[in-house]
Amino acid sequence: MNKKPLTLYRHLNKLRWVSLIIVFSMLILLPFLHMYQTFVAAHGYDLLSNADKDIYNVMATLTSPFTENPAKGLDVIKGNTWSGTFFGLQLSDPLSVVSQIAAGLTIYWPFVLTALIPVLLTLIFGRFFCGWICPATFLYELNTNLAAWAHRAGLPVGNRHFDRRLKYLILLVGLILSAITGSVLVAAIYPPAIVGRELYYGIALGGFGAGSIFFVITLLFDLLVARRGFCRYLCPGGALYSLLGHFRLVRIQRLVKTCNDCAMCNAVCEFGLDPLHDNFGQECNNCTACIAICPTDALTFEIKITDQPNQGPGHLGHLYKREQGKNSSTKQEAIK
Repeated sequence: MNKKPLTLYRHLNKLRWVSLIIVFSMLILLPFLHMYQTFVAAHGYDLLSNADKDIYNVMATLTSPFTENPAKGLDVIKGNTWSGTFFGLQLSDPLSVVSQIAAGLTIYWPFVLTALIPVLLTLIFGRFFCGWICPATFLYELNTNLAAWAHRAGLPVGNRHFDRRLKYLILLVGLILSAITGSVLVAAIYPPAIVGRELYYGIALGGFGAGSIFFVITLLFDLLVARRGFCRYLCPGGALYSLLGHFRLVRIQRLVKTCNDCAMCNAVCEFGLDPLHDNFGQECNNCTACIAICPTDALTFEIKITDQPNQGPGHLGHLYKREQGKNSSTKQEAIK
């Protein structure tokens, strides 16, 4: 049964951008907080450079309403999206747990439990981490906007297509190599981990590592080779989240009675899915961009364990009206 979508759904994409900005901002703030904690613990304010004193003073102003003991009080938030502590709750990316198990060839249950909440949320909302939290997504979507501007300016941009199963192969090979070497190798090619790590290096240590070069390459790959190509075809974390997302409960569904077949949902989908023909699949990250752009409110959320099969053309579209017209003519001829 088709239901009228909530008006709120159209604004969820804006909320998603707020979420991405907050996460990215926190990754910038955390290195400064760590530096401030170090300065406080060292009791050497007079020995700091003028630049470090400025950091100290700004952080002191920002944190003083929340804690009187920054050396310990600011420990409530630590880490990044790979693994971190948030007000006493330890959370880890499922990929960090799986890759650590592979590298150590053993299961450390306290660490496994830190991925329990992200796994449960993924089983409910699907590949939501990729769309709502991943700090690399913030930069990749800005990169998509850059590609759109370049295309309008007549510059060449990439729009090649590859087999989506390639990322599952990369995940498998990465875990096998981690098991052979005893190192968590997938972290070296996993954009969320790279962004958090490189931001820390750049802010707290005054320089970027090799990961920044790799990340720039992924941006160029998306810009010149394939739209959102790294996430769609190469990301090992995206592969793991997609596998979990296959079983998600909250799914975007098309309301065929109010669909006019405009295909704007397909055009805006960063992952190249086919909402117009009810083809979302496990790749969908529930970003709601398709819901936001739909002119007839023909997309909504439903709780289902599978996607709706192709329902055919939208009832407000020309194809459906033409088919209905032909059927009416056929029936009238049959009556005569």
